[in-house]
Amino acid sequence: MNGMHGMDDDDLFGEEDFDDREFDDDLLEEELRRAAAVLDPVPAVLQQIAVDAYALHDLDTRVAELTFDSLVDALPVRGVADVPRMLTFRAGGVTVDVEVTERGLMGQVLPPQPARIEVLGGPRPGFPLTADDLGRFTTDVPLSGPFALRLRTGGDVVVTEWLRA
Repeated sequence: MNGMHGMDDDDLFGEEDFDDREFDDDLLEEELRRAAAVLDPVPAVLQQIAVDAYALHDLDTRVAELTFDSLVDALPVRGVADVPRMLTFRAGGVTVDVEVTERGLMGQVLPPQPARIEVLGGPRPGFPLTADDLGRFTTDVPLSGPFALRLRTGGDVVVTEWLRA
């Protein structure tokens, strides 16, 4: 007894009346899905983005791993403002070096080769870039929010990890 009018802890929390067999996980999940659909529905535009992203899914696409990020891997330089963010991605034999500034980005595909590049930007449609014969590309469109790059070099498709600008 705990002194609360003769009730013990099991009575207080209803533990002795709880039966695991009465708890239906599938029913609970369905009820939560219905509640979410009513209280917090997915916007139609977001559903369309998800469908488009799946439709563009290419089974031959390789994901380029982020191997260097100056925000994480470089030592900060005192007194220097507006330091560009340097990124390096690798997928197989392809390396992509990217410099991101407030004014946009520039980069190079290595080994040097022409490439079609699409800057993906979350819910916004991507915008295309072209790398020259030396693999260089640039844009003066500032990045904001999450972004990734999709590169098409010859027959290969490479997509970088998503990062926040």
